[in-house]
Amino acid sequence: MDDKQLVNHYLENRSEKAFKALYRSKTPRLYQMALRLCAQDQHKAEELIQEMWVIAIKKLAQFEWRSELKTWLTGILINIARDKRKKAERELTVRQSVALEQDTAFELPFFNQYDLEKAISKLPSGFRQIIILYAIEGYKHKEIAELLGISEGTSKSQLFHAKKALRSLLSEEVQKKTQS
Repeated sequence: MDDKQLVNHYLENRSEKAFKALYRSKTPRLYQMALRLCAQDQHKAEELIQEMWVIAIKKLAQFEWRSELKTWLTGILINIARDKRKKAERELTVRQSVALEQDTAFELPFFNQYDLEKAISKLPSGFRQIIILYAIEGYKHKEIAELLGISEGTSKSQLFHAKKALRSLLSEEVQKKTQS
């Protein structure tokens, strides 16, 4: 069954089998995104996924299929992460600022997947969201704009700044490695 058939079957019969099929097909990729959004904190990522499914099931009958199911679920996940971040930011008084450099490809030697994941986890959450959605998940700026409720231009601008911040963090990692 495809997503639409599974959703319809679930909505008509409250079928546990249909829900499990949806859950199994969508959760692994969403969990990886949640991990990145939560700076690799597994407990927080699991909470995000659980909250996402609770909200999704409540609103599933309202889903109009104007986008793919995974895109809709991703939007819910990002909104939950954003709400949690905003709440945490209200509790914190100090905010991190990021130095900006020119926009070029990641041309830093001596870094690996772990360094990249570590650097991404250090990015401010807005930058982290854009990098994850665009560079890792492969969403286009138009889709990102819809998911985050921003303009396409803002998505492009945020990606530009996120790349610069990421390059800066990776440069620091490379310097640490070469000094060791």
